[in-house]
Amino acid sequence: MIKLTVLYGTPTDPAAFDAYYHGTHLPLVHPIPGLRRAEVARVVGTPDGSAPAHHLIAELYFDDLAAFQAGMGGPEGQAAAADIPNFATGGATLLISEVLG
Repeated sequence: MIKLTVLYGTPTDPAAFDAYYHGTHLPLVHPIPGLRRAEVARVVGTPDGSAPAHHLIAELYFDDLAAFQAGMGGPEGQAAAADIPNFATGGATLLISEVLG
């Protein structure tokens, strides 16, 4: 299984980020072909109590690399990726990984 992890940095306006993310961005993500599961988690803290560097984590799961490439390379995946700069004022880091267990 292939996982796309998106780490969203702390935005300048967290309430506006949340409203846009849930109201506009997620509806672009769900129709991506081959997407098996999408998980979204809000970062609530760090082990040492310092301010977290990230606001939100999104994890998108695909059966394999071919499904990931087809889904993210198609118009739905490209639309979702192109939307990130519209709301991610704290930046976004994208990681592609293979789930081992």
